[in-house]
Amino acid sequence: MVSDKIVSSGLSGPAVAPRSGAMTAIGLMSGTSMDGIDVALIKSDGLQVLERGPSLSVAYRPDFRRRLASALECATSIRLRSERPGDLAELEGELTRLHADAVLQFAKQFEIDLSSIDVLGFHGQTILHRPLQRLTVQIGDGAMLANRLAVPVVYDMRAADMEAGGEGAPLAPAYHAALAASLGQKRSVAFVNIGGISNITWVGKDGTVLAFDTGPGNALIDQWVEMKAGIPFDQGGAIASEGRIIWSIVDDYLQAPFFADEKRRSLDRNDFRPPDPTSASLEDGARTLARLTAESIFKSSAQLPVVVDQWIICGGGRHNRTIMDDLRELAALHNGEVLAAEDLGFDGDSMEAEAWAFLAIRSRIGLPLSWPGTTGCRQPTSGGRYVEPTPESRDCP
Repeated sequence: MVSDKIVSSGLSGPAVAPRSGAMTAIGLMSGTSMDGIDVALIKSDGLQVLERGPSLSVAYRPDFRRRLASALECATSIRLRSERPGDLAELEGELTRLHADAVLQFAKQFEIDLSSIDVLGFHGQTILHRPLQRLTVQIGDGAMLANRLAVPVVYDMRAADMEAGGEGAPLAPAYHAALAASLGQKRSVAFVNIGGISNITWVGKDGTVLAFDTGPGNALIDQWVEMKAGIPFDQGGAIASEGRIIWSIVDDYLQAPFFADEKRRSLDRNDFRPPDPTSASLEDGARTLARLTAESIFKSSAQLPVVVDQWIICGGGRHNRTIMDDLRELAALHNGEVLAAEDLGFDGDSMEAEAWAFLAIRSRIGLPLSWPGTTGCRQPTSGGRYVEPTPESRDCP
């Protein structure tokens, strides 16, 4: 594992498109859980988080979620990032329009004049992620979004990292490092985002940063309860709380080569599949997979150079009380403390959207979005494609 020290919480690096002063950005995230769009606003100079603004989550309709799930299967045939087989081009257009609508809803609700926004950070929806093949595909039309909102957009932020030998993920560690610096404490801190896939950002006492995916997050649980009960997720871990752990299933998952490989790699949502539906009851399966999420995080954290003092949990998984109880149990074995992001004044639901706003600002300034210790890239790497709205779109009411 190669370590990185992000200088002064780093984030330093050569600027190639320098701008002066702080910028205001909106970040847009649709993650591996595929449940909706998170929208968040921040102000930053690309080094420090100067202000965290409001945030909003806009859920996808059930039928659109099903279309996204189908897109993952269709995407398996993709060999070039530009390919859009089947109805993926149509789906990309609809996804982009939904993101534009979410921003307009956000602006109306919080009385934000979009002309005051310097840039939008647009993640899009990952439909294929194969780091060993240097292939990652996020659908989402940056130019269409810029024109519909008359705001500049930075998108496609993972590709440059892959071109530099990285795995294209995770990219949020730059933001996590800035948040860790804002805490002003001399402890070993880990941010754990539990989305469809879980990932960890470790920030050492000296500012060293390491990051990697840890294994299944919510995706297997969501797939299990939808398969067994026809519901999209286990609200608050209520179903899991009624079940028992089937350790043989947990152990089988933990034997996967991913956990034995000393070189940490990023995961695709489909790298882990749910258990056979006949292998457990609804409740026992949900309980078992919740435990798997926690066990995966701690098994993968063995790759870190020191034991973590404080675990900061963000993403949808922190709402699952069963997962949180398991994390606290495992952390206590090493005198670690587990906190939800809100316990430290952060917003665990909007953190990734905030990160994408932060990354968009860094992209505009030309600062790195990734480092050898976060994605495995050869050197600190910036990235992202920048597009401005056409003059005609700026004149639209």
